[in-house]
Amino acid sequence: MMSPRIRNFSIIAHIDHGKSTLADRLLEATGTISRRHMKEQVMDSMELERERGITIKAKAVRMRYKAVDGHEYVLNLIDTPGHVDFSYEVSRALAACEGALLVVDATQGVEAQTLANADLAAQLKLKVIPVINKIDLPAADVAKTEEQILEVLKIYEDAVLVSAKEGRGTREVLEAIIREVPPPGGEVDAPLAALIFDSQYDAYRGVIVFLRVTRGTLKKGMKIRMFSTGFPFTIEEVGTFAPAKVATGQLSAGEVGYLVCGIKDIHQVRVGDTVMEADRPLSAPLPGYREAKPVVFAGIFPINQADYPALKGALEKLNLEDSSFVWQVETSQALGFGFRLGFLGLLHMDIIKERLEREFDMNLIVTAPNVVFEVKKRGEPGYKRLDNPAKFPHYGDIESIREPYVAVTIVLPVGFQESVMNLLKDRRGTHKSVEYLSSDRMIIRYDLPLGEMVLDFYDKLKSISKGYASFDYNPSEYKESELVKLEILIHADVVDALSQVVHKSKAYRMGKALCEKLKELIPRQQFEVAIQARVDGRIVARETIPAARKDVIAKCYGGDITRKRKLLEKQKEGKRRAKMIGTVEVPQEAFLAVLKISQ
Repeated sequence: MMSPRIRNFSIIAHIDHGKSTLADRLLEATGTISRRHMKEQVMDSMELERERGITIKAKAVRMRYKAVDGHEYVLNLIDTPGHVDFSYEVSRALAACEGALLVVDATQGVEAQTLANADLAAQLKLKVIPVINKIDLPAADVAKTEEQILEVLKIYEDAVLVSAKEGRGTREVLEAIIREVPPPGGEVDAPLAALIFDSQYDAYRGVIVFLRVTRGTLKKGMKIRMFSTGFPFTIEEVGTFAPAKVATGQLSAGEVGYLVCGIKDIHQVRVGDTVMEADRPLSAPLPGYREAKPVVFAGIFPINQADYPALKGALEKLNLEDSSFVWQVETSQALGFGFRLGFLGLLHMDIIKERLEREFDMNLIVTAPNVVFEVKKRGEPGYKRLDNPAKFPHYGDIESIREPYVAVTIVLPVGFQESVMNLLKDRRGTHKSVEYLSSDRMIIRYDLPLGEMVLDFYDKLKSISKGYASFDYNPSEYKESELVKLEILIHADVVDALSQVVHKSKAYRMGKALCEKLKELIPRQQFEVAIQARVDGRIVARETIPAARKDVIAKCYGGDITRKRKLLEKQKEGKRRAKMIGTVEVPQEAFLAVLKISQ
């Protein structure tokens, strides 16, 4: 027996196209949340999400709606992020659905992330319902937006016109979901198979698992087993989201909800795993999610080394909620013990750092981000992957280096074409194609080295296009490049945390800019300090921090000049000794200096 009156759907959109506002209106229209308890961005419960106006985590909520056909339907909404860095979260949410609302801003039209999300939904064979939002604004052009949805996205269904802010069109959206999105399949009496799409850690209840039941029924007291880890558990509580957790006693095929089993060891649960009955095990797991492939790596170190165990515990708990970042232990000569983390993008890195500092009260130093390179040593077969510039072999042992490229899609007004293409050329981009959406909007496709994109590409793109350009990227391939390791030496000691891999043509410029920046940030010492940039054993740039000099002859009033010379010689000798044995403490701002240097 199937579930004909259940609909599981997601809302996908480019960032700032009104996805969270539309979710608010759906919750209001179905009476899931009363007006008295309503607040803006109700699905964005995290403080960071509300501050930045973006969705970071996929979340689920259950709604009940009485349709015009007189039947009551259960609608499970799984909310998704809109920023390009969180496309992994989107893929996880879509894997638990049968349909998706594709929201497009009537004033902006089809954007880069709209294209990416529509393609993702098509790959998963979901029913896509186009929704044109912000029709109340004076700049709205509904006809042109409908034309772009048809011609660019190849979606032929009529779009639902809404104003999420005013609440217009909400009922039409709900009816379209019931009419267009197919009900979930799966037999209620079959052996249990449920897919874990998220989880969170509660200090009192342990791991709370978010799942979508594909077949069978979950009940309180049932003995279950995780397919990949093999750990057995007894269900203590099972329920749905409304949007707060509500215990229901059971979840049947097609339903979305949570379960609590008193799991205290977070390693016993894995996102993407299959939950099955202990008495009726499955022979194969449900198709999980695509694996997250981190593209940006950075070192995270506690300012106080005594906080190292606390940082490890914080990363374990955060990784349970956000499995898209990877981490491993790292040791730095300059910063001590810490961890090397892999992120899906720069915003993702920023969010993880903020969450560690806010939610776990950590004081951290984050090193400059870098990407994974493939290095081939002389006399050795094949390429070895390295995610840390400090681990690169000696330049004389390197035969060749390959760097990752990404396929970049940029949607922009025609007037900014020249400046955007100059930016891409400056970042060593390779032109692929140009396509015109209309007389005044176009799509540019380029292959771009990922290393050129991770620092300030997004900021530069927004700046030169006055905020009108939007972009999306997908990993492409590795290509051989003329790359070199840029090392920074402070007082003749290599600071491993400041090492980075750059293109040979930009090594001098980057080295000089970094030396100048560090000269500003490092305080003066009692001795002269040299800051040097080294490439392939050669010093390519140098700055000198002069010694902090005390006026030792201030107390000499008159008298023989030899007295003053004696004092100055004594000071000179003291500074020479200090220079030999002195060490320089590098302030934490210096490790973020790379981010502030424009390429």
